[in-house]
Amino acid sequence: MTLADLLLGVMFVGLIAYGLFGGADFGAGIWDLLAGGTRRGARQRDLIEHSIGPVWEANHVWLIFVLVVLWTGFSPAFAAVVTTLYIPLTLAAFGMIARGAAFAFRKSISTLPMRRFLGAGFALSSLVTPYFLGAVVGGVASGRVPPGIAEGDVITSWVNPTSVLGGVMAVLVCAYLSAVFLCADAEREGAEDIVDAFRIRALGTAAVTGVAGLIGLFVLRSDAPLLWNGLTGRAAPVVGISIVAGVAAVVCLVLRRFVAARLASALAVTAILVGWAVSQYPYVLVPDMTIEEAATGRATLQAMLLALVVGAVVLVPSLVYLYLLFQRSPDTQTAEKKSGPEPSDPSAAVMS
Repeated sequence: MTLADLLLGVMFVGLIAYGLFGGADFGAGIWDLLAGGTRRGARQRDLIEHSIGPVWEANHVWLIFVLVVLWTGFSPAFAAVVTTLYIPLTLAAFGMIARGAAFAFRKSISTLPMRRFLGAGFALSSLVTPYFLGAVVGGVASGRVPPGIAEGDVITSWVNPTSVLGGVMAVLVCAYLSAVFLCADAEREGAEDIVDAFRIRALGTAAVTGVAGLIGLFVLRSDAPLLWNGLTGRAAPVVGISIVAGVAAVVCLVLRRFVAARLASALAVTAILVGWAVSQYPYVLVPDMTIEEAATGRATLQAMLLALVVGAVVLVPSLVYLYLLFQRSPDTQTAEKKSGPEPSDPSAAVMS
Protein backbone atom coordinates (compact mmCIF):
# COMPACT_ATOMS: atom_id res chain seq x y z
CA MET A 1 0.00 0.00 0.00
CA THR A 2 1.40 3.38 -1.02
CA LEU A 3 1.09 6.67 0.84
CA ALA A 4 -1.52 7.78 -1.69
CA ASP A 5 -3.57 4.62 -1.10
CA LEU A 6 -3.39 5.13 2.66
CA LEU A 7 -4.44 8.78 2.50
CA LEU A 8 -7.29 8.04 0.11
CA GLY A 9 -8.41 5.23 2.42
CA VAL A 10 -8.49 7.62 5.38
CA MET A 11 -10.47 10.09 3.28
CA PHE A 12 -12.92 7.35 2.38
CA VAL A 13 -13.47 6.60 6.07
CA GLY A 14 -14.57 10.22 6.41
CA LEU A 15 -16.88 9.79 3.42
CA ILE A 16 -18.46 6.74 5.05
CA ALA A 17 -18.93 8.66 8.31
CA TYR A 18 -20.64 11.47 6.41
CA GLY A 19 -22.81 8.98 4.57
CA LEU A 20 -23.98 7.47 7.86
CA PHE A 21 -24.29 10.45 10.19
CA GLY A 22 -24.95 13.16 7.63
CA GLY A 23 -27.27 10.78 5.76
CA ALA A 24 -29.37 10.14 8.85
CA ASP A 25 -29.40 13.89 9.45
CA PHE A 26 -30.74 14.63 5.95
CA GLY A 27 -33.23 11.79 6.28
CA ALA A 28 -34.63 13.34 9.45
CA GLY A 29 -35.47 16.42 7.43
CA ILE A 30 -37.23 14.26 4.85
CA TRP A 31 -39.42 12.73 7.56
CA ASP A 32 -40.03 16.25 8.91
CA LEU A 33 -41.49 17.04 5.49
CA LEU A 34 -43.72 13.95 5.57
CA ALA A 35 -44.75 14.15 9.24
CA GLY A 36 -48.17 15.60 8.46
CA GLY A 37 -49.99 18.79 9.42
CA THR A 38 -48.96 21.20 12.13
CA ARG A 39 -50.84 19.43 14.91
CA ARG A 40 -50.70 15.84 13.71
CA GLY A 41 -46.98 15.95 13.02
CA ALA A 42 -45.96 18.05 16.03
CA ARG A 43 -44.69 15.18 18.21
CA GLN A 44 -42.73 13.59 15.39
CA ARG A 45 -41.13 16.93 14.51
CA ASP A 46 -40.27 17.50 18.17
CA LEU A 47 -38.53 14.13 18.28
CA ILE A 48 -36.65 14.88 15.05
CA GLU A 49 -35.53 18.27 16.32
CA HIS A 50 -34.47 16.79 19.65
CA SER A 51 -32.55 13.96 17.95
CA ILE A 52 -30.55 16.01 15.44
CA GLY A 53 -30.30 19.26 17.37
CA PRO A 54 -27.00 18.51 19.16
CA VAL A 55 -25.19 16.99 16.16
CA TRP A 56 -26.58 18.42 12.91
CA GLU A 57 -23.69 20.88 12.52
CA ALA A 58 -21.04 18.40 13.68
CA ASN A 59 -22.00 15.98 10.90
CA HIS A 60 -20.73 18.35 8.21
CA VAL A 61 -17.25 18.15 9.70
CA TRP A 62 -16.90 14.88 7.79
CA LEU A 63 -17.74 16.51 4.46
CA ILE A 64 -15.25 19.31 5.09
CA PHE A 65 -12.67 16.68 5.98
CA VAL A 66 -13.25 14.81 2.70
CA LEU A 67 -13.01 17.98 0.60
CA VAL A 68 -9.84 19.20 2.33
CA VAL A 69 -8.07 15.84 1.93
CA LEU A 70 -9.11 15.58 -1.73
CA TRP A 71 -8.03 19.16 -2.40
CA THR A 72 -4.66 18.81 -0.66
CA GLY A 73 -3.69 15.24 -1.44
CA PHE A 74 -5.28 14.74 -4.88
CA SER A 75 -5.44 18.20 -6.41
CA PRO A 76 -5.82 17.17 -10.09
CA ALA A 77 -8.85 15.01 -9.27
CA PHE A 78 -10.33 17.74 -7.07
CA ALA A 79 -9.93 20.32 -9.83
CA ALA A 80 -11.56 18.06 -12.40
CA VAL A 81 -14.54 17.25 -10.16
CA VAL A 82 -15.33 20.79 -8.98
CA THR A 83 -14.97 22.37 -12.44
CA THR A 84 -17.06 19.76 -14.23
CA LEU A 85 -19.68 19.15 -11.53
CA TYR A 86 -19.86 22.69 -10.19
CA ILE A 87 -23.62 23.01 -10.83
CA PRO A 88 -24.80 20.13 -8.57
CA LEU A 89 -22.07 20.94 -6.04
CA THR A 90 -23.24 24.57 -5.87
CA LEU A 91 -26.87 23.52 -5.56
CA ALA A 92 -25.92 21.10 -2.77
CA ALA A 93 -24.03 23.88 -0.97
CA PHE A 94 -27.02 26.22 -1.24
CA GLY A 95 -29.20 23.42 0.06
CA MET A 96 -26.99 22.95 3.12
CA ILE A 97 -27.00 26.71 3.83
CA ALA A 98 -30.77 27.01 3.43
CA ARG A 99 -31.31 23.90 5.52
CA GLY A 100 -29.11 25.10 8.37
CA ALA A 101 -30.59 28.60 8.40
CA ALA A 102 -34.17 27.32 8.36
CA PHE A 103 -33.50 24.80 11.13
CA ALA A 104 -31.83 27.40 13.34
CA PHE A 105 -34.37 30.20 12.84
CA ARG A 106 -37.43 27.98 13.11
CA LYS A 107 -36.71 27.54 16.82
CA SER A 108 -36.79 31.28 17.53
CA ILE A 109 -39.84 32.24 15.45
CA SER A 110 -43.21 32.31 17.19
CA THR A 111 -45.58 33.15 14.32
CA LEU A 112 -47.13 30.05 12.74
CA PRO A 113 -46.89 31.10 9.04
CA MET A 114 -43.20 31.86 9.34
CA ARG A 115 -42.54 28.63 11.23
CA ARG A 116 -44.28 26.74 8.45
CA PHE A 117 -42.22 28.55 5.82
CA LEU A 118 -38.94 27.80 7.59
CA GLY A 119 -40.02 24.24 8.26
CA ALA A 120 -40.75 23.75 4.57
CA GLY A 121 -37.34 25.23 3.71
CA PHE A 122 -35.61 22.87 6.12
CA ALA A 123 -37.48 19.82 4.86
CA LEU A 124 -37.18 20.52 1.13
CA SER A 125 -33.47 21.30 1.47
CA SER A 126 -33.04 17.99 3.28
CA LEU A 127 -34.61 16.27 0.28
CA VAL A 128 -32.76 17.94 -2.60
CA THR A 129 -29.28 18.18 -1.06
CA PRO A 130 -28.58 14.44 -0.85
CA TYR A 131 -29.98 14.08 -4.37
CA PHE A 132 -27.39 16.48 -5.77
CA LEU A 133 -24.60 14.82 -3.78
CA GLY A 134 -25.69 11.43 -5.09
CA ALA A 135 -25.76 12.81 -8.63
CA VAL A 136 -22.14 13.94 -8.17
CA VAL A 137 -21.15 10.43 -7.09
CA GLY A 138 -22.99 9.01 -10.10
CA GLY A 139 -21.14 11.32 -12.45
CA VAL A 140 -17.74 10.35 -11.05
CA ALA A 141 -18.52 6.63 -10.84
CA SER A 142 -19.81 6.46 -14.41
CA GLY A 143 -16.64 7.99 -15.82
CA ARG A 144 -18.13 11.31 -16.91
CA VAL A 145 -15.48 13.45 -15.19
CA PRO A 146 -12.30 13.42 -17.29
CA PRO A 147 -8.98 14.83 -16.02
CA GLY A 148 -8.37 18.52 -16.58
CA ILE A 149 -10.07 21.80 -15.82
CA ALA A 150 -13.70 21.75 -16.97
CA GLU A 151 -13.00 19.06 -19.54
CA GLY A 152 -16.30 17.27 -18.89
CA ASP A 153 -19.76 18.34 -19.97
CA VAL A 154 -21.23 20.49 -17.20
CA ILE A 155 -24.77 19.21 -17.86
CA THR A 156 -24.58 15.57 -18.94
CA SER A 157 -21.94 14.86 -16.29
CA TRP A 158 -24.73 14.89 -13.69
CA VAL A 159 -27.92 14.68 -15.78
CA ASN A 160 -27.66 11.05 -16.86
CA PRO A 161 -29.15 7.69 -15.82
CA THR A 162 -26.38 6.77 -13.36
CA SER A 163 -26.47 10.19 -11.68
CA VAL A 164 -30.27 10.02 -11.40
CA LEU A 165 -29.90 6.57 -9.86
CA GLY A 166 -27.25 7.90 -7.47
CA GLY A 167 -29.44 10.81 -6.43
CA VAL A 168 -32.55 8.68 -5.88
CA MET A 169 -30.60 6.04 -3.95
CA ALA A 170 -28.98 8.75 -1.79
CA VAL A 171 -32.41 10.13 -0.83
CA LEU A 172 -33.81 6.67 -0.10
CA VAL A 173 -30.79 5.59 1.95
CA CYS A 174 -30.92 8.82 3.96
CA ALA A 175 -34.61 8.34 4.68
CA TYR A 176 -34.07 4.69 5.62
CA LEU A 177 -31.14 5.39 7.96
CA SER A 178 -33.03 8.18 9.67
CA ALA A 179 -36.16 6.08 10.20
CA VAL A 180 -34.08 3.29 11.76
CA PHE A 181 -32.21 5.73 14.01
CA LEU A 182 -35.41 7.51 15.04
CA CYS A 183 -37.00 4.19 16.08
CA ALA A 184 -34.37 3.81 18.79
CA ASP A 185 -34.64 7.48 19.79
CA ALA A 186 -38.42 7.27 20.12
CA GLU A 187 -38.16 4.06 22.15
CA ARG A 188 -35.67 5.71 24.48
CA GLU A 189 -38.11 8.58 24.97
CA GLY A 190 -40.96 6.15 25.69
CA ALA A 191 -43.06 7.26 22.69
CA GLU A 192 -44.35 3.88 21.54
CA ASP A 193 -46.77 5.26 18.98
CA ILE A 194 -43.92 7.15 17.27
CA VAL A 195 -41.77 4.03 17.45
CA ASP A 196 -44.40 2.14 15.47
CA ALA A 197 -44.73 4.96 12.95
CA PHE A 198 -41.01 5.11 12.18
CA ARG A 199 -40.69 1.33 12.26
CA ILE A 200 -43.29 1.06 9.49
CA ARG A 201 -41.54 3.81 7.56
CA ALA A 202 -38.18 2.10 7.93
CA LEU A 203 -39.56 -1.20 6.63
CA GLY A 204 -41.36 0.51 3.77
CA THR A 205 -38.31 2.54 2.79
CA ALA A 206 -36.15 -0.59 2.94
CA ALA A 207 -38.50 -2.29 0.48
CA VAL A 208 -38.50 0.69 -1.89
CA THR A 209 -34.71 0.97 -1.67
CA GLY A 210 -34.34 -2.71 -2.49
CA VAL A 211 -36.55 -2.38 -5.58
CA ALA A 212 -34.68 0.74 -6.69
CA GLY A 213 -31.38 -1.10 -6.23
CA LEU A 214 -32.54 -3.97 -8.44
CA ILE A 215 -33.67 -1.55 -11.14
CA GLY A 216 -30.37 0.26 -10.75
CA LEU A 217 -28.45 -2.87 -11.73
CA PHE A 218 -29.95 -2.66 -15.22
CA VAL A 219 -29.18 1.06 -15.36
CA LEU A 220 -25.53 0.49 -14.49
CA ARG A 221 -25.18 -2.37 -16.94
CA SER A 222 -26.19 -0.15 -19.85
CA ASP A 223 -24.97 3.28 -18.73
CA ALA A 224 -21.85 2.56 -16.61
CA PRO A 225 -20.37 -0.75 -17.81
CA LEU A 226 -17.04 -0.27 -16.02
CA LEU A 227 -18.81 0.26 -12.70
CA TRP A 228 -21.08 -2.70 -13.44
CA ASN A 229 -18.12 -4.95 -14.16
CA GLY A 230 -16.42 -3.88 -10.94
CA LEU A 231 -19.50 -4.41 -8.79
CA THR A 232 -20.18 -7.86 -10.24
CA GLY A 233 -16.49 -8.78 -10.24
CA ARG A 234 -13.98 -7.87 -7.56
CA ALA A 235 -16.55 -5.99 -5.43
CA ALA A 236 -19.14 -8.81 -5.51
CA PRO A 237 -18.27 -10.11 -1.99
CA VAL A 238 -18.70 -6.60 -0.55
CA VAL A 239 -22.02 -6.20 -2.34
CA GLY A 240 -23.04 -9.56 -0.85
CA ILE A 241 -22.20 -8.30 2.63
CA SER A 242 -24.40 -5.27 2.01
CA ILE A 243 -27.33 -7.48 0.99
CA VAL A 244 -26.95 -9.77 4.00
CA ALA A 245 -26.65 -6.80 6.37
CA GLY A 246 -29.72 -5.19 4.82
CA VAL A 247 -31.77 -8.34 5.32
CA ALA A 248 -30.50 -8.61 8.90
CA ALA A 249 -31.54 -5.00 9.55
CA VAL A 250 -35.06 -5.72 8.31
CA VAL A 251 -35.27 -8.81 10.57
CA CYS A 252 -34.12 -6.70 13.54
CA LEU A 253 -36.77 -4.10 12.76
CA VAL A 254 -39.46 -6.78 12.65
CA LEU A 255 -38.23 -8.12 16.00
CA ARG A 256 -38.00 -4.55 17.39
CA ARG A 257 -34.27 -4.85 18.04
CA PHE A 258 -33.57 -1.26 17.13
CA VAL A 259 -29.98 -0.94 18.30
CA ALA A 260 -29.05 -4.06 16.33
CA ALA A 261 -31.00 -2.65 13.37
CA ARG A 262 -28.88 0.50 13.55
CA LEU A 263 -25.67 -1.51 13.42
CA ALA A 264 -26.86 -3.73 10.58
CA SER A 265 -28.13 -0.76 8.59
CA ALA A 266 -24.85 1.08 9.07
CA LEU A 267 -22.96 -1.99 7.87
CA ALA A 268 -25.20 -2.28 4.79
CA VAL A 269 -24.62 1.35 3.78
CA THR A 270 -20.90 1.12 4.54
CA ALA A 271 -20.62 -1.96 2.33
CA ILE A 272 -22.33 -0.13 -0.54
CA LEU A 273 -19.78 2.68 -0.38
CA VAL A 274 -16.86 0.29 0.00
CA GLY A 275 -18.17 -1.70 -2.96
CA TRP A 276 -18.08 1.46 -5.08
CA ALA A 277 -14.47 2.12 -4.04
CA VAL A 278 -13.38 -1.46 -4.69
CA SER A 279 -15.11 -1.57 -8.07
CA GLN A 280 -13.19 1.38 -9.47
CA TYR A 281 -9.82 0.82 -7.78
CA PRO A 282 -7.13 1.91 -8.67
CA TYR A 283 -8.84 4.82 -10.43
CA VAL A 284 -9.91 8.09 -8.88
CA LEU A 285 -11.45 9.29 -12.13
CA VAL A 286 -12.61 6.34 -14.20
CA PRO A 287 -11.02 5.39 -16.59
CA ASP A 288 -8.28 7.98 -17.06
CA MET A 289 -6.70 8.94 -13.73
CA THR A 290 -5.28 6.48 -11.19
CA ILE A 291 -4.67 7.19 -7.53
CA GLU A 292 -0.93 7.60 -8.09
CA GLU A 293 -1.48 9.97 -11.01
CA ALA A 294 -3.84 12.13 -8.95
CA ALA A 295 -1.64 12.23 -5.85
CA THR A 296 0.46 15.28 -5.04
CA GLY A 297 4.10 15.13 -3.91
CA ARG A 298 5.31 12.66 -1.30
CA ALA A 299 6.16 15.43 1.17
CA THR A 300 2.60 16.77 0.96
CA LEU A 301 1.11 13.32 1.53
CA GLN A 302 3.36 12.73 4.54
CA ALA A 303 2.50 16.11 6.07
CA MET A 304 -1.20 15.49 5.46
CA LEU A 305 -1.13 12.08 7.14
CA LEU A 306 0.75 13.50 10.12
CA ALA A 307 -1.78 16.33 10.46
CA LEU A 308 -4.65 13.83 10.29
CA VAL A 309 -3.15 11.67 13.03
CA VAL A 310 -2.68 14.67 15.33
CA GLY A 311 -6.14 16.02 14.55
CA ALA A 312 -7.80 12.64 15.08
CA VAL A 313 -6.45 12.50 18.64
CA VAL A 314 -8.60 15.52 19.46
CA LEU A 315 -11.50 15.26 17.02
CA VAL A 316 -12.48 11.59 17.15
CA PRO A 317 -12.85 11.29 20.97
CA SER A 318 -14.77 14.58 21.01
CA LEU A 319 -17.22 13.43 18.36
CA VAL A 320 -17.65 10.01 19.96
CA TYR A 321 -18.38 11.66 23.32
CA LEU A 322 -20.85 14.05 21.65
CA TYR A 323 -22.76 11.20 20.01
CA LEU A 324 -22.78 9.08 23.17
CA LEU A 325 -23.75 11.99 25.40
CA PHE A 326 -27.05 12.49 23.61
CA GLN A 327 -27.85 8.78 23.30
CA ARG A 328 -28.41 8.33 27.02
CA SER A 329 -31.90 7.60 28.25
CA PRO A 330 -33.84 10.27 30.17
CA ASP A 331 -33.71 8.04 33.30
CA THR A 332 -29.91 8.07 33.19
CA GLN A 333 -29.80 11.84 32.86
CA THR A 334 -32.29 12.24 35.72
CA ALA A 335 -30.26 9.92 37.93
CA GLU A 336 -27.10 11.92 37.23
CA LYS A 337 -28.88 15.14 38.16
CA LYS A 338 -30.14 13.60 41.40
CA SER A 339 -26.66 12.39 42.26
CA GLY A 340 -25.41 15.98 42.28
CA PRO A 341 -25.22 18.22 45.37
CA GLU A 342 -28.40 18.88 47.33
CA PRO A 343 -29.89 22.38 47.11
CA SER A 344 -28.93 22.98 50.74
CA ASP A 345 -25.30 22.45 49.87
CA PRO A 346 -23.55 25.86 49.72
CA SER A 347 -21.63 24.74 46.65
CA ALA A 348 -24.91 24.05 44.84
CA ALA A 349 -26.12 27.53 45.60
CA VAL A 350 -22.92 29.00 44.20
CA MET A 351 -23.21 26.87 41.01
CA SER A 352 -26.81 27.89 40.49
